Amino acid sequence: MPSITVRNLPEETHRALRVRAAMAGRSTEAEVRAILESVVRPEGRIKLGSLLAEIGQQVGGFDLEVERDKSAAEPMSFE
Repeated sequence: MPSITVRNLPEETHRALRVRAAMAGRSTEAEVRAILESVVRPEGRIKLGSLLAEIGQQVGGFDLEVERDKSAAEPMSFE
């Protein structure tokens, strides 16, 4: 999992993070992760797949009820 190092963080900011983390019952590191997650991946964001599906519907849609071939596939022969 990737990690980052934040240098030159003002002491006042670090203190505020520690207080905020303590109030939430988490470590400072967990609090920083929670803050970053909420900022870069907000709850109400539009996900790419949802956006593409919406665009597809706007340009004529597509049928999700496609019949698929459910028969077993034959293994490939290399001889």
